[in-house]
Amino acid sequence: MRFCCSKTPAAMFLLCSGGSNVWQAANQVAVELTCEGHGRMFCLAGIGAQMQEFIKSVHDPDRVVVIDGCPVGCARKIMENSQVSGWECIILSDIGIEKLNHNSLPLPASQAEQEKAAILALHQNSQEKTVCCA
Repeated sequence: MRFCCSKTPAAMFLLCSGGSNVWQAANQVAVELTCEGHGRMFCLAGIGAQMQEFIKSVHDPDRVVVIDGCPVGCARKIMENSQVSGWECIILSDIGIEKLNHNSLPLPASQAEQEKAAILALHQNSQEKTVCCA
């Protein structure tokens, strides 16, 4: 599956749905990357609920990028339990985004740009990708 007129492989973004500022960061970055044509967001809850239609859809894109806000790794754990293989994971707190115990809205533009750059680097450079589940 590729996006129309796109020269890069389509990616599917599955993201953390927590309650802290790093969840907001994961969501905002996934929305922006989708709007910029780097891939599309997809429903992680459907995968967590083990709905077979959702799990089958994860096999369609060229790349599946799981975006977790913090090391707790809820999105990663959902994917590990789904028995889906070949996805990549990035943890926003590992790239310098400090997790706060409350929402910090809106996300500063500089922080969003830092996160997008890290995710795009993962997306574009398969030599340095982090594979959470082979």
